[in-house]
Amino acid sequence: MHRPPRAVIALLVLVAVAVIVWWLWPRGGPRALSGYIEAETLYLSAPVSGAVTAVRVREGDRVPAGAPLFQIDPGTAAAQAAQARAALEAAEAQARDALKGQRPQEQAVVDAQRQAAQARLREAELVFRRVKTLADRGWYSRARLDEARAELDTARAQLRETESRLDVGELGAREDQARAAAARAGQAGAGLDEAAARLRQLTPVAPTAARIEDVFFQRGEWAPANQPVVALLPDDRVKVRFYVPETEVNRYRPGARIHFGCDGCGKGQDATVSWVSPRPEYTPPVIYSRESRDKLVFLVEARPDRPRALTPGLPVDVSPLGEGAGR
Repeated sequence: MHRPPRAVIALLVLVAVAVIVWWLWPRGGPRALSGYIEAETLYLSAPVSGAVTAVRVREGDRVPAGAPLFQIDPGTAAAQAAQARAALEAAEAQARDALKGQRPQEQAVVDAQRQAAQARLREAELVFRRVKTLADRGWYSRARLDEARAELDTARAQLRETESRLDVGELGAREDQARAAAARAGQAGAGLDEAAARLRQLTPVAPTAARIEDVFFQRGEWAPANQPVVALLPDDRVKVRFYVPETEVNRYRPGARIHFGCDGCGKGQDATVSWVSPRPEYTPPVIYSRESRDKLVFLVEARPDRPRALTPGLPVDVSPLGEGAGR
């Protein structure tokens, strides 16, 4: 059998060595930093137990800020709010009444009493003058004159009392009473605000634009107090987490702009660095990067410009910042 020349064998060996060297030779340019997408889930619940009367979202739905999510039976809370509203109306009516004088009918009664007191006074004056004249002539004793004088004084005092009641009736309540009535009205108003707040808490709304991650209770089911009914993934709580070698961490500061890409979201994504860990750590096992494995790194978080298209758990490749970046 004919054997290949040694020169051909040597050439093949050289080619194989060249291929291996080319494969293992470090590539030019910076290596991508490894990371992943993470989101902070919001769990919305009601502060009281009750039956779920409505669920207005489904898993996977996108909702804007302020969109209603679900409702717990509002019967009891609505009754409490109506009771608080009635108490407020009563307290306000009492406060207004405290600032008013007596009613016209009450004033008319007191005015009639004044007229009667005036008539008694006129009669007492006539009797006193007649008794005094006769007492001066010796027809009546001094005791009879003193009696007529006392009746006159009594009639005058009764008239003054009636006129005082009439003047007081035209005034409102005393200042302390008016303040107390106003304070009761304020207390009733606070009770109504509290009842209205409890009623609103039974119909939570989305605090921000978000994606519905999970719905734990459906219409007709009993939801315990403070038990999550709906889970949200808010857009403003999606972030990129990646690891930076300790030799490059000074380039990453809050406000710095980074570029990243992922298999599920494509390339050309941008984000703004929001937080840099003050403590170093070793690359966690979930990051399968042969180049950075077992090296000291710092965790960095960034807020993406387009969080809606990012799914938590997706691995990402972050383009390293160059010299002078982030300053």
